Amino acid sequence: MHSRFHSSFDALAENLRTALAPLLSDDRFPGMFTAAQAAEIKQRSGLDDDALAFALLPLAASCARTGISHFNVGAVARGVSGNLYFGANMEFPGTTMQQTVHAEQSAISHAWMRGETALVALTVNYTPCGHCRQFMNELNSGSTLRINLPGRPSATLGDYLPDAFGPRDLEITHLLMDEQSHDLHADGDALCQAAVDAANRSHTPYSHSPAGVAIAMQDGSVFTGSYAENAAFNPTLPPLQCALNVLSLSGYHYADIARAVLAEKAGATLTQWDATRATLQAIGCDKVERLVIA
Repeated sequence: MHSRFHSSFDALAENLRTALAPLLSDDRFPGMFTAAQAAEIKQRSGLDDDALAFALLPLAASCARTGISHFNVGAVARGVSGNLYFGANMEFPGTTMQQTVHAEQSAISHAWMRGETALVALTVNYTPCGHCRQFMNELNSGSTLRINLPGRPSATLGDYLPDAFGPRDLEITHLLMDEQSHDLHADGDALCQAAVDAANRSHTPYSHSPAGVAIAMQDGSVFTGSYAENAAFNPTLPPLQCALNVLSLSGYHYADIARAVLAEKAGATLTQWDATRATLQAIGCDKVERLVIA
């Protein structure tokens, strides 16, 4: 079991510890449970969907990287598939505040990068800030997404974000987590192709500047991140943050990164290059390349 889980795991109820122990035993636990695993955990622990998500929050919060705030937030997203995805806030000392990933963004983008097509519920240990509520408004689940908080009745995003402004007001038809492709192609090795694939999945209806990042680890694992824009612009999540988020939730350290590739479209309105390179350098990675797609 990864050392970050030790204290939170020990505080769990015994029946839940017994159910979780085999799944958490690998240091590379992926920060998620499949629908089948979740069903088995519920059967062995006696918890329902919401109760299980609440019980898992301390484990999710243990994944946080909070070198600036030292304030850990955890989130658990439940997909329409039945899969459960951890999320935690990620901070990057040596960069700007804008590079931070909020726990809700973490869980959502984690699910998206794992191939989830829509979310049913998001459970968080603290009230979502306005930034996150706006980010969630970009999702294809819209205002019906259920938000669960400790000590409060379950509510919807519509309850937490009344009179919202979002993609539907701008007649955007492809929403975050909808399947989409920008039909981008480029030459390059397998890592370059992974970055192009991530760029093709980007949600970029406002700038039309698709971008993707692929990160190779020293053990050969590859993590990808796609660009996720928002109607309010500022809650937008860069592709590098999506990739670093899944990497971190999977138990890897930044020192494990061997190489990174950013793929983006030539002549696009926005570029991710400067921010991507600066953030990677801040966490100790100098082996980063830019693949410009004509």
